[in-house]
Amino acid sequence: MAIDQVMRTLFAHYTRRSSTNRPFIVGVDGLGGSGKTTLARKVQQAFMFAKCDAVILHMDDFIVEKSERYGTGYEEWYEYYALQWNVEQLRKELFQRLHGDFNSITLPFYESNTDSVVPRNIQIDGVKVVLIEGVFLQRKEWRNFFDFVIFLDCPPELRTERVIGRDTYLGDERARVEKYKRRYWLAEDHYLLHENPAGQADYIGRI
Repeated sequence: MAIDQVMRTLFAHYTRRSSTNRPFIVGVDGLGGSGKTTLARKVQQAFMFAKCDAVILHMDDFIVEKSERYGTGYEEWYEYYALQWNVEQLRKELFQRLHGDFNSITLPFYESNTDSVVPRNIQIDGVKVVLIEGVFLQRKEWRNFFDFVIFLDCPPELRTERVIGRDTYLGDERARVEKYKRRYWLAEDHYLLHENPAGQADYIGRI
């Protein structure tokens, strides 16, 4: 996907933004292994090159403790989709505050080595663009807070190759595939069916 084309569209929306009193909020949405983090970094660099201060927030930094998302009695796909993040807390503490007149926000960062959530302060005073990357960004609780959303459309075969190759912590290749079948892919199917992220997005990036 050509970053120049994405940025032309993004800059056009940025210059026409309705509010200059808060950051312009860009979502980089897509399923697992679609390249969200890589694209977010390229977009950030392009904004910074244009002397427009931009920060990236990774939704995977804000997941909850394991006891809240594993072994809950729900099916694994539901745990991932509905319980992996505290959706309402993030709506209030992240999205609503980005729309308010705040110089900083405090967010719940997950620390994997201690399986705990620690509040951290992020300065946004003077920040022009906030890039938020992660899965399920266009769920109904969050979608209307974004000024612009990119949805990465990546072939399933390539996404599968990427996630199975990288997530070695899940076990051998067979264990990884089985885990994705039970937990991640069913949650992604639910998201595609009920939220239509490609249809809602402002821009579709095809890999």
